[in-house]
Amino acid sequence: MSNSPWHLFDRFGLELEYMIVSKETGKVLPRVDAVLGKDENGENRSDLQHGDVGLSNELVSHVLEFKCAEPANSFAGWSDRFHQEILAANETLSKIDAELLPTAAHPFMDPMTETTLWPYDCNEIYEAYDRIFDCRGHGWANLQSTHLNISFCGDEEFGKLHAAIRLLLPLIPAFAASSPYLDSRYTGYKDARIETYRHNQEKIPSITGKVIPEAIFTEADYNEKIFEVVKRDIAPYDTDHLLNHFFLNSRGAIARFDRGAVEIRLVDIQECPKADVALAEFEMAILKGFAKGTFASLEVQKAFDTDKLVKILFATVKDAEEALIQDADYLKIFGMETSEMQAKDLLKAILQKVHSDISAESQTVLEKILNRGTLATVLVKKLGEKPSQKAFVQEYAKLAHSLATNTLYM
Repeated sequence: MSNSPWHLFDRFGLELEYMIVSKETGKVLPRVDAVLGKDENGENRSDLQHGDVGLSNELVSHVLEFKCAEPANSFAGWSDRFHQEILAANETLSKIDAELLPTAAHPFMDPMTETTLWPYDCNEIYEAYDRIFDCRGHGWANLQSTHLNISFCGDEEFGKLHAAIRLLLPLIPAFAASSPYLDSRYTGYKDARIETYRHNQEKIPSITGKVIPEAIFTEADYNEKIFEVVKRDIAPYDTDHLLNHFFLNSRGAIARFDRGAVEIRLVDIQECPKADVALAEFEMAILKGFAKGTFASLEVQKAFDTDKLVKILFATVKDAEEALIQDADYLKIFGMETSEMQAKDLLKAILQKVHSDISAESQTVLEKILNRGTLATVLVKKLGEKPSQKAFVQEYAKLAHSLATNTLYM
């Protein structure tokens, strides 16, 4: 997003992160530099733009990000745009026997020995993070996500958007979990990325908070209750003032008042852009439903207790779509008059209420995903709790094929 005063839902931005791995061994390869290349001065690039799509590094040298180069106003065509750039990157990577791999966590990466920080542009910032938090861990070096940025203008629109996002966040792992494995075994969490993410910066608890953002609905309150606290708490560790409070804030959704946007960060990357775009449309449609009054009133949205949302999030992080939501007040928001309900059934009911704000193609994809189950559930059913490395390599090669062909993993 830029500083232009776009109004609520006028513009969005998508960011998709993928691992680079060896085709032969399946291990991560720190070779983002092979895709981004060098500039006219012979210096390694940290970003590149091909038409509507931007490419960049993400902290570590084996993660490549694809994003909307400029804020977009329609999801139409973005699946194909991202796919074409993925094909181009794979063609370049094939020269070093490498390829892009989807899903939100590499199943057998050892981050203690295989992490390589990006050594070029912004390296001093990455080194500061490493010095303070030690980036040789899954929470830094092995988590790939899809970020959705949504525009707003002014406090009234921010309040509406932030209230709706807080209520959406606990549902996200129920349709997007794709990270059941770490260290060559099933972690017990369908969304191990979020479970790891929430513990990632416990050294300074104010940075992540409770993952679900506080019930804050104005820029002044956000500055006072989040940004000023984060700046105060990081100060003893960041004596050179390298770390910006906008980037330090690691809640599940972060306010970017400098851009006029809120960025949702809890979505695990899927197996192909077609799935990622469909899930982004689903998120946007649910948020528009809240804003239009399809669900609860704005007063009810704002008043919903943060700890109750956190409890639901913990359930979906563990069990994804199979989680049992046991909160009558939360279910009532979506028109469900019951004290408990499985997340997958709630999601199907929500899709019926918001489908008119979703393209026909993405509706088809969403129906397949909701009937199939999350990628995490499918992988655990297929591979079990402690697969061999050979089984991982074989099955994740199929996921790489899904990415290369922009097709769902079934």
